[in-house]
Amino acid sequence: MKQLTTNKYSWAILLVAFIVIIYASLFITYRVDLTAEKRFSLTNSTQKLISNLEDPITIDVYLSGKLASGLRKVSNSVDESLQQYRSLAKGTISINYIDPFAITDDSLRATLLDSLKRYGLTPFTQVAQEKKGAEQSQRNVIPGALVTSVNGTYPVNFLKGAGNSNEETYYNNIESLLEYKFSSAIEKVTRKNIPLIAYGIGNGEPLGYDASEAIISLANEYKLDSLNLKIIPSIPEAIECFVLLQPTTVFTEADKFKIDQYLLHGGTILLATDVLTASLDSLNSKAQTIAFDKGLDIYDLLFKYGIRINPDLVQDYQATDISLVVGTAGDKPQNQLLKWPYYPLLSGNNLHPISKNLDPVFGKYVNSIDTVKADGITKTVLLSTSQNGKKIGTPAIISFASLKYADDVKEFSEPNIPVAVLAEGKFKSLFANRLSATTLNSLQKANTAFLPTANKAGKLLVISDGDIFLNELTQKGPLPIGFNKYTSYTFANKDFLMNCMDYLVGK
Repeated sequence: MKQLTTNKYSWAILLVAFIVIIYASLFITYRVDLTAEKRFSLTNSTQKLISNLEDPITIDVYLSGKLASGLRKVSNSVDESLQQYRSLAKGTISINYIDPFAITDDSLRATLLDSLKRYGLTPFTQVAQEKKGAEQSQRNVIPGALVTSVNGTYPVNFLKGAGNSNEETYYNNIESLLEYKFSSAIEKVTRKNIPLIAYGIGNGEPLGYDASEAIISLANEYKLDSLNLKIIPSIPEAIECFVLLQPTTVFTEADKFKIDQYLLHGGTILLATDVLTASLDSLNSKAQTIAFDKGLDIYDLLFKYGIRINPDLVQDYQATDISLVVGTAGDKPQNQLLKWPYYPLLSGNNLHPISKNLDPVFGKYVNSIDTVKADGITKTVLLSTSQNGKKIGTPAIISFASLKYADDVKEFSEPNIPVAVLAEGKFKSLFANRLSATTLNSLQKANTAFLPTANKAGKLLVISDGDIFLNELTQKGPLPIGFNKYTSYTFANKDFLMNCMDYLVGK
């Protein structure tokens, strides 16, 4: 009997303890790893970032209200992540949940939505079913947040970069990117030292409307200056990334020497260039056109670093459309959208943070890239064609005859042709054993030491499409980077640019 009484009280104590734990869990935010992948853990870098916050951070989450199942899952993950952030932040993070469409004042609601639009957060129409058997209804939501500090505000778009997979994979991708997106936004609005980057000029790089969107995007994130290789004695080491977009004139030996020594001193370079000149405009005015070599004379430098851009053109079965006149109706031309193999939709490498879960990138007359042996250098392909690519060798004759086989997958038999490669490591100079005594003396007088081998690891990211970060212009103004004016669709070119920059400056 005594034993029975003891057991009874033991069960009562356990029950009370269990109730206390459940009750406490309503007020204490915590996470436990439930899988081998530690899906619910914040990375060490995020923990360090949040734990060391000094200035107050406000996070306004706009994904709120009645949500369909997929978005409700995302909303729950956002909340769980941010609660962890708040618990680590020691009072520096405050979180607000706002449903813009629940604001009854028309003027206030319109003002907020207009402000969010300027940050790239636009309404998303969800289709939901309140209960089984009920009719489906549509409702607008804002799938994003704004992160604000005394230094400024940065948007977080939950849907961006999730790809075009099936629904389950799509929402899983969204969840997997949340930590990176929030941490990146927090880092940007709290950074004390904004990286200095330089936009290269002097070799025919664009400075007009066609580069306006890229230049503005870079200036919004970094300290941006221009740098003319023709007039500076060397590229300053203070520049954290040297950006070269679509150069069109020859690189002299002096130009290449400055690039070489900057890279060997631990510099980082983003180069978007193509070997051949081709455009749709020139093709529209004649039956066919030939893509000719630009003669930039920079390719020996790239080859030394382990990268070779080939004098060819890439085609892809996975391509976007152009509009062509296919006939007339009365006196009016009849246009039709047709897949143009020379406009490949490039796929990202999901194993690298620059291109992980990246939506398709719009390419124009792209060359293929080969990697070649370079001691001590690691090469990573970031963008490539689909499984169904094709190379057109030189002389590359471009004509609309390509449209005849654009929909025949059997014509595209070369898979995953590389078009963007990242090279990292301690590079060796192209100019080792090539400098004259006069040049060496000049360097010594300028207190500049020649490095035959790098003293620090550098980064070089080469993309074989000079147009990839440029934009077109209409009467209404510049179009977005990666925008196809024929289909009115914006591809992930800008996301790729900003991912490249974030990685290259080490932020």
